[in-house]
Amino acid sequence: MQRPRRLAPGARIAVVAPASPFDRPSFDDGIAELRRIGLEPVWDESVFARLGFVAGEPLVRAAAIQRALADPTIDALIAVRGGYGSAQVLPLLDPALIAAAQKPIIGYSDITALLMFTTIQAGLVSFHGPMLEARLARADAGYDRASFERALYQDAPMGLLRTPQLETIVEGEARGMLLGGTVTQLLASLATPYAFDPPHGYVLFFDEVGERPYRLDRMVTQLRQSGLLARASAVVVGELPRCDEPSGLFTGRSTMADALQDFPGPVVMGFPSGHTDGPQHTLPFGVRVRVVANADVAQLIVEEPAVQ
Repeated sequence: MQRPRRLAPGARIAVVAPASPFDRPSFDDGIAELRRIGLEPVWDESVFARLGFVAGEPLVRAAAIQRALADPTIDALIAVRGGYGSAQVLPLLDPALIAAAQKPIIGYSDITALLMFTTIQAGLVSFHGPMLEARLARADAGYDRASFERALYQDAPMGLLRTPQLETIVEGEARGMLLGGTVTQLLASLATPYAFDPPHGYVLFFDEVGERPYRLDRMVTQLRQSGLLARASAVVVGELPRCDEPSGLFTGRSTMADALQDFPGPVVMGFPSGHTDGPQHTLPFGVRVRVVANADVAQLIVEEPAVQ
């Protein structure tokens, strides 16, 4: 797995829109936050394109990504928001260009499709981290700046990610390459040329939002029946906001705990990356991590550098 080049203060970061359109005030607030933390955001007018529920024609969105990858003055790419549409651009992207450019690509939610394309097809570490809308636009309330900078600025392992809300569901300890994201996107990729195809022994990061408990159970069932769950050595579940039944009879967390109770490796739940109601932590996909889960402690430890 290749690692992208690390960022430094003043790095130029291309703002792209692979998925849905967005509100201009949130875009402007996110741009202001990038500048506040010492980065130089750049974009072209195509980022404001609109076509129904996506941010312009797939060719327009893909071309902006390709230009940013090919531009030697650009150091990284970050998405404005998720929503829907990233899968449409995958056939128009060149994995060889992504690999050669060695630039961090940052996003989550629908951008999971692009992150897994980057890491699995192009062989480059990608970053499950904040986007402009809802995260950078809210400054410290929307994202965890410390993990963002540890992941993207330091050519050393992030080490222990301190998240006191993480809890043990199944005890054990395992190592593997961290992969995953929003599971709706992972499952939607199956039977396509861009199918989620992790190596045996990987660590699955399972992120979702606004999915009723039976849908979460359906996702776990499909992961199990497809063989993808059996390849995993450990599972790290996110916070699952708004995944409870309105009646309160079932919750997202209890459903996931029941669905994964017989998993043969460690399972931990509550890691605040991707969809979370608090500051979002950045995770590197494609690096080796260790999951430690027992009655007293639940830990996620990144053992390899994400950048070089």
